[in-house]
Amino acid sequence: MRLACCQLEIEAGERERNVERALDAIETAANDDADLVCLPELFTIGYFEFSEYERGAESLSGPTLSRLAAAAREYDIGIVAGSIVEDLEASSRDGFETPADRGLANTSVFLDRAGERRAVYRKRHLFGYESEETELLVPGDSLATADFEGFSLGMTTCYDLRFPECYRALAEAGATLILVPSAWPYPRVDHWETLQRARAIENQLFVATCNGSGVFRDATLCGRSAITDPWGESLADPRASRHADDEPAIVTADIDPERVTSVREEFPAFRDRR
Repeated sequence: MRLACCQLEIEAGERERNVERALDAIETAANDDADLVCLPELFTIGYFEFSEYERGAESLSGPTLSRLAAAAREYDIGIVAGSIVEDLEASSRDGFETPADRGLANTSVFLDRAGERRAVYRKRHLFGYESEETELLVPGDSLATADFEGFSLGMTTCYDLRFPECYRALAEAGATLILVPSAWPYPRVDHWETLQRARAIENQLFVATCNGSGVFRDATLCGRSAITDPWGESLADPRASRHADDEPAIVTADIDPERVTSVREEFPAFRDRR
C-alpha cells in the first residue's frame, strides 16, 4: 500500500484556502498512485488559532468532510481527514454518537475509497501547556480501528504521542498502522522525532505522523512528517523528498502489512510481557 502524509501549509483561520490546498494535495497524491492519504491536525483553521474554533466548527456531515468524501470517491483513495473542530451538538442532531450533547471536539475521520466514514476518533489527551485546547474542547472517550488494504488502521492525534497506553491499546485491538495527524511546534523537535519512533518500536507496528507547516502568532509548526516501520526505521521524511524539514511536502512510502508479522515473529516481545 502506498501511504502519503500531506504536510500542508496551514493559514490561520482561512478554512476555504486550507481545504482547497488539502484537496489539491489529495489529487497530487492520487496521481502518484497513493492508496491512503493523511492530512494534518486542524488543517482547516490551524490548531493555534483558538479564537476561530467556534466559528470554524462543523458536524461530521458538514461541508469539509463532505468535500473530502467526494474526493475519496473521485480519486478512489482512502483519506484520514486530519482533524477538524467538530460541533458535537450539530453532529448529535445529525444522528452521530458523541461523547457529549454539546461542545467542541478535535475530531479525525477515516474515509474509505467510497467516501464512507469507517472510523471516528476524537482527541483524548488535550494539550494544556500554553494552549487553550483544554478550555475549549471536550476530550474523546474511545479508540477505533478499521480495516484497509490489509492493515488494521488506528488514529491518534498529536499530543497523544506522549501517552503510550493509547498505542498499546490500539495494538492490543489489532492495529498494524497508526496515523497521527498533528500540529507539533518548535522547539520540541527532538521529542517529536523520538516519540513517534518509540511508539512504532514498542508496539511493533507502522506509525505515520502528518504534521502541518505554518507560522501562527504564538507558534511555528516544525513539520518533519514521517513514516516509521515496526522496527523503528524511517521509510520517508521531507528530507528524502528534498523539501526543507518544516516546509510543505507530501511524504510517501510503500508499506506492507507482512512487515508487521515478520518483525513480531523475528522479535516476539509481546510474548514476554508480564
